Amino acid sequence: MQFIKNLMNKVPILKSEQRWECPNCTQTDVTYESRPHTRFHTCPGLRGLTAPFVPAGTRCKVEAVEREDYIGKEAVTYDGEQRPIMRVETTRDDGNDVAVLAPCANTGTGAN
Repeated sequence: MQFIKNLMNKVPILKSEQRWECPNCTQTDVTYESRPHTRFHTCPGLRGLTAPFVPAGTRCKVEAVEREDYIGKEAVTYDGEQRPIMRVETTRDDGNDVAVLAPCANTGTGAN
């Protein structure tokens, strides 16, 4: 029984390590979460937009896509050059992921 107690005290605890990088800037990150997850950061390469990191070594393109529709009174997301952005898209050889920057409606109500 003593052997088992000694063995239990010496079993290493394994941590999952995920290294992240951004293809548009020099920022990197490391996480130790075992469940599926994605890290985001404020990316200077995308003019201050919040963009996803990608697993280190991933060949991909992360780009901001400008809004092409009428904005009107909606509250939309603008990049650092004041261009309205509708999504940040990550394109890889096997598919793509999209972070949608949905606009907020403005009711225009107020005291008359």
